[in-house]
Amino acid sequence: MHATVGDEIQVHGRTVGSAEQRGEILEVRGEDGAPPYLVRFADGHEGLVFPGPDCEVLSRTE
Repeated sequence: MHATVGDEIQVHGRTVGSAEQRGEILEVRGEDGAPPYLVRFADGHEGLVFPGPDCEVLSRTE
């Protein structure tokens, strides 16, 4: 997975009925765009994200 600051990350719900979460990548802490990412989610909280298979990064240029 590769990301840059300003990209959006989507975390898809893992169980039926759980909501998808979206957030803006504020900081890339891995080398060459690799995780972990510091993310600000739509509800305002920030957290360090180590994306799994239920995540995707949407480039800000898309």
